Amino acid sequence: MNSTQFVKAFLNGSLVKQIIIALVLGIFLGAVAPEVALKFEIFGSLFVGALKSVAPILVFILVLAAIARQDIGASANMRPIIMLYIIGTLSASLVAVVISFLSPVTLVLPNPEQVSSAPSGILEVLKTLVFKIVDNPINALSTANYIGILTWAILIGAALRIAVPHTKVVVADIATAITKVVQWVIRLAPFGVFGIVAHTVATTGLSGLVSYAHLLIVLVGAMFIVALVVNPIIVWFKIRRNPYPLVWMCLKESGMMAFFTRSSAANIPVNMNLAKKLGLSEETYSVSIPLGATINMAGAAITIAVLALAAAHTSGIQVSMIEALLLCVLATLGACGASGVPGGSLLLIPMACSLFGISNEVAAQVVAVGFVIGVIQDSCETALNSSTDVLFTAASDMAIRERASS
Repeated sequence: MNSTQFVKAFLNGSLVKQIIIALVLGIFLGAVAPEVALKFEIFGSLFVGALKSVAPILVFILVLAAIARQDIGASANMRPIIMLYIIGTLSASLVAVVISFLSPVTLVLPNPEQVSSAPSGILEVLKTLVFKIVDNPINALSTANYIGILTWAILIGAALRIAVPHTKVVVADIATAITKVVQWVIRLAPFGVFGIVAHTVATTGLSGLVSYAHLLIVLVGAMFIVALVVNPIIVWFKIRRNPYPLVWMCLKESGMMAFFTRSSAANIPVNMNLAKKLGLSEETYSVSIPLGATINMAGAAITIAVLALAAAHTSGIQVSMIEALLLCVLATLGACGASGVPGGSLLLIPMACSLFGISNEVAAQVVAVGFVIGVIQDSCETALNSSTDVLFTAASDMAIRERASS
């Protein structure tokens, strides 16, 4: 196999399998030959650097495009579904915060450092938040001020909702191009994971991976609670009958497929087919399913909140309840702009970390840790995201039809 064939095989190969192989090789090399493993630290550093460089523009463009593409005169039937999306995503971030407080996660970072400006209290947090909101957009992008980036993205996106269709197409094309760049960066994840794991095992031993296991348990546990407890409660309030038959069907037919595809966008046809099978209104689900694949991101909100709090705990920052509630709102907003590619939500973690004054360097290392556990985390996250799209669409449609028949 020549070099061209190798590159094509790598680009077309399964990213999940490649990350698993990289994880195993990194552990083996770090345990057997730690001196050699330390030389591969550069792979992890390059990957972390690539994540740091792409994250600010990714947040800005994706959030802007997600808001700009929404039609002002949307169907009245869409409003209750959008409300369910928002309630579900916010509830998921609340669950993530509660579990993170009950079982705090601390991480072994590839290159640990002290946070330069940890806030001393809620007043300082609010003051910092206000000044970050009014930051110059160019400066916000160059300094990775994610609060300012998110603010300007929302404002410009809202203003673009009145733009002519051709302008919205251009914005959507730019978002697609940025997503493609993110896909290229994510293809480097196996090399980054190999370097990070090899360096971690070589310097701290296998015990350094224990914190990753704890993080994974917290993340997946929160997602299971949302899927099997929180979402059924929300659906029950909507349809006023046993929600679990509908919940199980959505998890079985949508969640299982999304678990393996790891892409909400790729699972849209599956959800469309399930919505048709359930006899839902095509006028409604033809809009709500694609919209949900963009803004209904309960799993992403969990990932953002848990990893941001893990970064805070690792840095020794005491997070108050009010600060945690601010994180819930920020995670919800950020999740709505999460990229539809595998690992897309991880790149929004620096935005949430900036709420606590955590440096972009530390946040990027936490993102890299997320890729280490991403084989399981991202699959569970996508399964929750995608199955909830059709679940809330079905619940809203059933409620509307029952009111019409009564």
